[in-house]
Amino acid sequence: MIAFVIRRFLEALPVLFLATLVIFLGLRLLPGDPAVVLAGQDASPQTLAAIREANGLNDPLPVQYVIWLKNAVTGNLGVSFFTRAQVSTLIAQRAPATLELGVAGMLLTLVLGVPTGILAAIRAHRPSDWAISAFNGLAVAVPGFWLGILAILLFSLVLGWLPPGGRGDFLRDPGQELKFLLLPALTLALPGAAGLSRLVKASMLEVLGDDYVRTARAKGVSNNNVVWRHALRNALVPVVTILGLQFGRLLGGAVITESVFSWPGLGRLIRDSIGNRDYAVVQACLLLLVVLFIVINLLTDITYGVLDPRIRLGRKTAR
Repeated sequence: MIAFVIRRFLEALPVLFLATLVIFLGLRLLPGDPAVVLAGQDASPQTLAAIREANGLNDPLPVQYVIWLKNAVTGNLGVSFFTRAQVSTLIAQRAPATLELGVAGMLLTLVLGVPTGILAAIRAHRPSDWAISAFNGLAVAVPGFWLGILAILLFSLVLGWLPPGGRGDFLRDPGQELKFLLLPALTLALPGAAGLSRLVKASMLEVLGDDYVRTARAKGVSNNNVVWRHALRNALVPVVTILGLQFGRLLGGAVITESVFSWPGLGRLIRDSIGNRDYAVVQACLLLLVVLFIVINLLTDITYGVLDPRIRLGRKTAR
């Protein structure tokens, strides 16, 4: 097991390195000059040159990349070009909101995706299966920003049940915070829940056709025991991998959702920083999201290896 974990960790290092290159170079390819954003269109060439020099923008790109990577490894994320605040401070202020939204979205994804997938499988080719499949298709097809706008129009403006945006204080008023959280979390979770429901249904249908399930039914085991004790346990093994990817997708999708609902998380910080050409903040936020995504996938691979020993012993069994 230790060798399996080490192998997965070493495989993640090249991915992280390539991600740092994409993040660094991708931002430099965007149109616009951070010095012009800071000083204004009417700034003198001397002022612009001074700003570029102060922020290290005059150095060659390879030098800028090495300096940034070295500082990031040591935990020095730099200073915001725009606010002159420490980037680590800005991230620390915004990260809890994004993690709260991501965890809530993941819980809703599980609550909505797994039961509906199981129900669609055990009632295949029936009205309930058709209704779930139609809803899943609609949830996957509708863009996240449009779904968020429709949710605000319906639940906030028409019905008046939930606030249209913002974030409360969970410690002071948990009930009010849940009201603020429900709409963005639901908007973030619905596409993932639809995909998860489809996967659970397909996996359940495959397992329900296996020999050991037919044998259990032939022995007189009740249908509930067949589904919950025999089929579901094996059907959820491949779902574990998708759950890790889903959580990473939720963190990435938070950029749009946080903008729609004015949720004060990393997504809004990234959007605002891109508009201001604040390289230091955008690079640090994207790097944090990439590291989280890689760590989640690494933990998912380890969990998958624990659930299915054939995965971690694959190289040995292949001999």
